[in-house]
Formats: sequence, structure tokens, C-alpha cells
Amino acid sequence: QVQVEESGGGLVPPGASLRLSCAASVRTFRSTAVGWFRQAPGKEREFVAGISGTGVNTRYADAVKGRFTVSRDNGKNMAYLQMNSLKPEDTAVYACAAIETTPWVVYGTASQYSYWGQGTQVTVSS
Repeated sequence: QVQVEESGGGLVPPGASLRLSCAASVRTFRSTAVGWFRQAPGKEREFVAGISGTGVNTRYADAVKGRFTVSRDNGKNMAYLQMNSLKPEDTAVYACAAIETTPWVVYGTASQYSYWGQGTQVTVSS
């Protein structure tokens, strides 16, 4: 059974940085697309960033372009979301999602992912 687990959330002031980590126990991580999503209270879940199995292809939501960077380490079955210049509107529960697919594909829709973590809270507040 595939397990996905996020870590690294917390409470930070505006302008600070955080790095979220995602561990996925899939057999072929190099062929697994990973996506990051977030959901703020009272709002719909939204796509944040995604990365293909090879790490070559990435995709970002307009709201985070230039501030967030998605990456992965296939040797460790890990993916990361580096978040810089955080804003109060970035406050949300961030979840990692994974799907075994062709190595160069990036998905930007929640329904395209099969495996989900529980999420980690990120709060940006002074």
C-alpha cells in the first residue's frame, strides 16, 4: 500500500521561508508525478506546484510563481516544496499527492492523483 507523508509545516512571519518535504513509498518513484496542493479555511483545494518523475518538468500556480520551487530526490523517494517570501494568503493546509505515470508528465488537477498525504499546516502571520 502506497503511503504519502508530508512534513515541514509551521508558523512563520510574512517574508519568511519554509521547506515542505514529501515522502512517498511507491516502488517506482522515478515514474511518479508529484503534486502539491493547498486548502485554506472556507476555500476550495487548489493546485500549487507539480513535478514530473524525472524532475525535468515542473508546473506552478500563478500565485506562487517566482516564490515557490518544487524539486525531488529520486534516490530518497522524496519531493520538496521550497516556499520563499511567504505571505499571509499562503496560509493553508498543504498536501502532497502522487501518481505513478510516464516519467515526463506533470499533472495540475487533484483528480489526476491517486495517493495523498494527510497534509501539513502552514501559517503565515506576524
